[in-house]
Amino acid sequence: MSPRILVAGIGNIFFRDDGFGVVAAHRLAQLRWPDGITIEDYGIRGVHLAYELCQGYDLLVLVDAMAIGNEAPGTVVLFEPDRPSPPDADRAGQAMDAHTMSPMVVLSTLAHLGGSVGKVFVVGCQPETIEEGMGLSEPVAAAVDRAVEIVSDLLDEAMQEPVEKEKRA
Repeated sequence: MSPRILVAGIGNIFFRDDGFGVVAAHRLAQLRWPDGITIEDYGIRGVHLAYELCQGYDLLVLVDAMAIGNEAPGTVVLFEPDRPSPPDADRAGQAMDAHTMSPMVVLSTLAHLGGSVGKVFVVGCQPETIEEGMGLSEPVAAAVDRAVEIVSDLLDEAMQEPVEKEKRA
């Protein structure tokens, strides 16, 4: 049984480098993938992404522009984010903020909806600018190929791992 995998490009193309995840998702979608792998541009639709994840996925890969300390613009990193604790009544509204798109907000919203996902990875890129405007800066545009390579390696590896039945239930 092959795993269900979702690769979600997130970001706002109207704020320059914030569109990194969207551009990477479009590039990845042009490649050929086995059944069970979905590549999607979610832009700033975090709630929509959380509802999609309620359909059951073994692996989620989020591709996004994000501040990575003092790294140079265009630096790409791969990490597993901390999982949010179960939502409580005081934080439920915060988790459901439809105008905020970050890995933690998506995962918090998913938990609030009663859903879950197997493994989660984030492929992040240090932006140079998130000012209003269209198009990625030069170093971030050059980093898209590296992100595509990292995601491709993750997907190749995930397709080789057996899927445990309880993950799919």
